[in-house]
Parts: sequence; structure tokens; C-alpha cells
Amino acid sequence: MTAPFNRPDAHGYYGSFGGAFIPEMLHRNVAELQARYLEIMQDPTFQRDVDALLRDYVGRPTPLFLAERLSAKHGTQIWLKREDLCHTGAHKINNTVGQILLAERLGLKRIIAETGAGQHGVATATVCALKGLECVVYMGEKDIERQAPNVARMRMLGATVVPATSGSKTLKDATNEAIRDWINHPVDTHYIIGSVVGPHPYPDMVARFQSVISAEIRKQLLEKTGSELPTHVVACVGGGSNAAGAFYHFLEEPEVAIVAVEAAGHGVHTDMSAATTQLGKPGILHGSMSLLMQTEDGQVIEPHSISAGLDYPGIGPMHANLYKSGRGIFLSATDDEAIASAFEVSRLEGIIPALETAHAFAALDQMTFSPDDRVVVCLSGRGDKDLATYMQFMH
Repeated sequence: MTAPFNRPDAHGYYGSFGGAFIPEMLHRNVAELQARYLEIMQDPTFQRDVDALLRDYVGRPTPLFLAERLSAKHGTQIWLKREDLCHTGAHKINNTVGQILLAERLGLKRIIAETGAGQHGVATATVCALKGLECVVYMGEKDIERQAPNVARMRMLGATVVPATSGSKTLKDATNEAIRDWINHPVDTHYIIGSVVGPHPYPDMVARFQSVISAEIRKQLLEKTGSELPTHVVACVGGGSNAAGAFYHFLEEPEVAIVAVEAAGHGVHTDMSAATTQLGKPGILHGSMSLLMQTEDGQVIEPHSISAGLDYPGIGPMHANLYKSGRGIFLSATDDEAIASAFEVSRLEGIIPALETAHAFAALDQMTFSPDDRVVVCLSGRGDKDLATYMQFMH
């Protein structure tokens, strides 16, 4: 019996990727999470509390929308899972709602987070405000500049935003700073990781909280088409939380094509890219073994993407296993292709997508479909935060 693609083994490994590589100072925190996360998450009272917040606060279920003009262009059925309609404008809140209730059960009163595009930071600040908890968000200095509206939202919600000024001053460096903070405050602090990365149990925990996306897709597609299985599920991947959520309940259905789209930046072979599966080798970053863009002697190569949320040199271990096993199809889209797709979707469907999601739309041009295919694209977030970038391309 092969292991399921959506669940790690007892040590947190998906195939050869995963695990928990952590400093001694964090051992107690991570061990407690490992010991208790499933027991807490499977408790009926906890599930009821999460479901109530997702329904009444986040606005779930999010719609599954048939994009008729985009479908006509590609000669197939293209359905959009509208995570952009969640409270705060992206899928990130599915995970922060779950983790804030988990932190409460663990008695932890101080919350830290890292953020790239700012959506996870906003979602963390939002649930901390809801629950009256202290919130500190680490964000790369470069990302603070390019995602100013989200920084303002975090501050308005009462969070302290701390710039990461080392390295490339982006998501990787913000994560380093958050881990450093956690080491210094091991007793009262819960680290809400925003993606399916980090030491076990984070990749599994975040994927489970995000799996509400694919659970809803199955139900909605059945209502709308008579089949709960799409032929393709397409999602952008940086660390990969929206993709993990969109793929989760289809990974054991071999007839469903799983399509992950990475950021090619200026091009996969230009030294200005974030296409980890194309450029990476196995290595350890931020507490787990995964695919990682690195030099011959193991130094992390700085990634590049026009999208702050995809500007990460690694990929979650679940996705690394999907790539290595061949279960997932991994494509990439350049900055220019993503920008073109963002404008196209805006003008065809009246939906301005996040730059991250625009990469998923761009990959549709690299695929061939038949008229009766059911293609679901996870529209992971809305594009308000990226308007400053989009404005540079308006002529």
C-alpha cells in the first residue's frame, strides 16, 4: 500500500521530503504541536468552532464560478474557485482561523507570522484582532515597499510589522526573522506559518486547514455538473498553501490532473527565477527537507518573481513529493506572462486576480483541453494589493 499523497508519515515525511530540522531551543514547542495538533483538530468542538468562523466570519463556502468567456477562449469549461471572495481577500484566512483557535487551545497568547505578499500577515493580524492577541508580523523590507496597502491594513488591525533587512529582504528573510523571534520567546508564542513549509507538523496542519477548498470544490462541482471530480485542478505554487488546499481531496483520484504553476520570473535560465522544481535540489530550509534553489555548496540562491507571494527559493515538501513522484504536473509562467494573464482575466471576466493567481491563469495557454473537460483554477486572491505593479503596465 503506497502512502497517500496528501498525508505525511509519522515523522512528517512525504516520500523523501519533510521532517523537522529545528534548533534545540524550539524542540519543546514543535514536539508539543506534533503531539497535540491532530487530537485538537479532530475534536468535534474544535471543528465546530472552526466551521462557524469560516461560515460567519470568512464567508465560506466561496463560490465556484463558470468563467464563460475564458472557457470560450480555451474551448473547455473553466471553473474559478473564488478564494478572492474570502474576508481579507485571499485563501490565507482559512489557515489563520484554524491556527488561532489551535493557539488558544495550547494557551499561547502571543502570535508571530511571516509574510511575503502581505495577505498572510493581514489574515494573521485579522484573527489576532478578533481574539485580542498580540501580533508581530515579519516582512521583507522589499516586500513592505511593494505591498504598502497590506502593511497599512496590518497596522490598522493592531499588528506590529517588523522589516527584515537581511539577504534579499523578501519572504525567505522574513521567515528567518520569525524563527529567530520564536527561539527567543519559546514559552508564550505560537508561530503561524502561512504556507505548507516549515518543520512537521506545519505542512500537514496548514494543508488540512486549507483542504476546505477542495472539499467545497467536490461538492459544488457535483451540484453544477453531476460529477464531483474535475479533469484538471490548477493552482499557483510558491510555498504552496492554496495549491495544497485545492489539490488535497483529489490527490488520491488518479484521473484528476494536478497542475502546479511556479514563477519563472524573467525565465527559468536567467538567474532571475523562482521555479524551484526546475532549478532546485534536495536541501533543508526553514525546518524541512524539500527542493531548494541552492549553489553547489548549499547556499540558498535568491529567487526572483514579480509576485511577492511566489518569491521563495523552496517549495513545500508535499509539492516536492508530487513533483518527484510524477503525481503533479509542474509548469511555470514568467513575470510577463503573468501580467498579460492578469489583464486578460480582468477584461474577460471582470475579476482582477492577485499576481500570484495570474501565474496559474498564464499556464492555461501551455495546456490543451477538450470541450467536456472540467478545469478548476484556484483563484487564490484578489488583485487590489498588486494595483501599484499593474499600473506600471497600463499604457
